[in-house]
Amino acid sequence: MLGALATALVPAFVLAPRPLAASTSGGGFGGQQGLIDSLSKSFVDYWSSGDRTFPPGLERAVDYWRHYHVVKAVIAAMLLAVLIALGALLWKAFLRAGGLGAASRFALASAAAVVTALAVFSSAMVMANIQGATAPFSSLLSMLPVHGPHGELADTLHQVRQHLADYPNTGDRTPPALEVMVSDFSRYHAVIAVAATTVAVVLIGMSAVSWKRSARTGASDRRTRRVFRSFGLVSALLSLVVIVVAVANTTTTADPAPALLAFFEGGW
Repeated sequence: MLGALATALVPAFVLAPRPLAASTSGGGFGGQQGLIDSLSKSFVDYWSSGDRTFPPGLERAVDYWRHYHVVKAVIAAMLLAVLIALGALLWKAFLRAGGLGAASRFALASAAAVVTALAVFSSAMVMANIQGATAPFSSLLSMLPVHGPHGELADTLHQVRQHLADYPNTGDRTPPALEVMVSDFSRYHAVIAVAATTVAVVLIGMSAVSWKRSARTGASDRRTRRVFRSFGLVSALLSLVVIVVAVANTTTTADPAPALLAFFEGGW
């Protein structure tokens, strides 16, 4: 049952968000190119409006993108829960497989390892989509065609780069749209900083528990000791990676303008 649920949730994660977001936000964009075209035009309108409030076209796009990431986050969280449950069952079956042949034990261990790796990937998808749902404007900006833009969009992006290069020394000359972008971009990275810190704490706890369980396991049960030690080592290594992510995003949260400029210059 868990395997069937996981198999169903994977294509749902890819196929369901767009139609569900379109139905819950009041309309879609007829595909990715339609969204990009609408975003490009509405972004130009927003920059030239001199107002912090999104114009209707941009508000519609941001609202759609928020719903899109909410749907993806929910599906990814469901998939993560299923994979955790399935992985726990597979590892328990492997630890109790003393009477089975080597091929069966290898199959169980391989299946458990694959499910565990998929769970790690799913947790990353949960974090990324919570980020997109919390700061949909910054997430949506990643779809702007900053490489080789034309017409009004090219002029607008040039102005954005100029103001970001001087930010925050522009004072009263800072366009309201730029203030919104910088603030939202800071929140965009703050979400990952908090989420990554939480995950790192969980991973460190899992590593400590695994090593403790390994130390308590009798010397005769080598398979169980190897499993716990492997979990402890992998959890510790993953926690280091996540800590690096947390530190990098915390730095960007405190000073978002340089990273935002790097994006508009095509380097993010």
